Amino acid sequence: MDIPGLPARRAALNLVDAVLRRGETLDQAGGSALARVKGDADRALARAIAGETLRWKEDLDELIDSATKQRLPDDAKPRAVLRLMLAQVLRLETPAHAVIATGLPLLEGGPRRLAHGVFSTLLKIEAKLPEVPTLPDAVMMRWGERAEAIAAGLSEPPPLDLALRDLSATAEWAERMGGTSLMPGHLRLPRGSAIDLLPGFRDGGWWVQDLAASLPARLLGAGEGRRVLDLCAAPGGKTMQLASQGWQVTALDNAKRRLERLRENLARTALEADVVLADALEWQPAYKFDAILLDAPCTATGTARRHPDVLHRIGPRQIAEMVELQAKLLARAAGWLKPGGTLIYAVCSLEEAEGEGQPVPAGLTVVPIEASELPEGLAPTASGALRTDPGMLAEVGGLDGFYVARWVKG
Repeated sequence: MDIPGLPARRAALNLVDAVLRRGETLDQAGGSALARVKGDADRALARAIAGETLRWKEDLDELIDSATKQRLPDDAKPRAVLRLMLAQVLRLETPAHAVIATGLPLLEGGPRRLAHGVFSTLLKIEAKLPEVPTLPDAVMMRWGERAEAIAAGLSEPPPLDLALRDLSATAEWAERMGGTSLMPGHLRLPRGSAIDLLPGFRDGGWWVQDLAASLPARLLGAGEGRRVLDLCAAPGGKTMQLASQGWQVTALDNAKRRLERLRENLARTALEADVVLADALEWQPAYKFDAILLDAPCTATGTARRHPDVLHRIGPRQIAEMVELQAKLLARAAGWLKPGGTLIYAVCSLEEAEGEGQPVPAGLTVVPIEASELPEGLAPTASGALRTDPGMLAEVGGLDGFYVARWVKG
């Protein structure tokens, strides 16, 4: 007999296992884990359960340990199932009877009585999660004194940010969609909005882009027909920004499928760019550029609000690999600039090695970012760069973690 909702819970269990045991991203794991889940609603539920389980994993484990006489091994299936069950009742407000009915069958042939007992005990004492998720010890050590403030910004998934094609129409769009704006060309809506049903989607009036992710392209200003190279461009948010700012854009990426999305986005927004499928470490341009935007491959720990898997699968090895790749890309990009040209370097990472630790490329000098170029509440660092994290602007919904630097070729 099929139990309604059980496939979604089984998929959530597989998603979390793929992250914690195999180091996959939730997106990578989704293809196989969600294959047998029917319907968009159940697939979204599976992702939500997995996301909240990973977001609050340390605190869920502490609750489980408080209700067991003998500590369950970290990789024990009862612990894995209990994490999911508690995440549903404490974070998603799923009724306890539904959690039990869809949780215990995941332990078929296993210690259901143990899981049921632990879950019931925690319900009886009205166990609660803290207001702020506890970060894994390794993450706390890496982020140091910033960790507490960052954690405060990870309590909830983020709102929906839109980047507007026409900055001058910000007030009009805000009124039309009932959103709030933190700077011209930006609109913020509550999470859960059905993107393809929102006004302006089919007409190409906007695209989805986190506020922090929109800042690097803004720092290049108006293009006035000059040439800009958008390195690692897919799926196209920054390409569309640059095109809408009047730049003649070359958009380069080595991911064919993601470039297809970029082309679709350009067609929807009626913006133009020269799209190139190539490896930036091998490609050579036919001419030099007035500006280059390198939104480099990175560990993406700054996106932990929407991708809590990064809290558990990123470590020193992944960081070192990204730092090496970033340095190679920076060296090549610097050679493709005209004299007087501007290079923007950006990473959606909270790791200092990928941001502040990357030296200024040879032949380039810093052009300090000014507070006037940023949304109210953000400020450049003492070195003239920009560092954002999920704890900033929390009172208005927060933003992703980014590091952005601006340099000019002498």
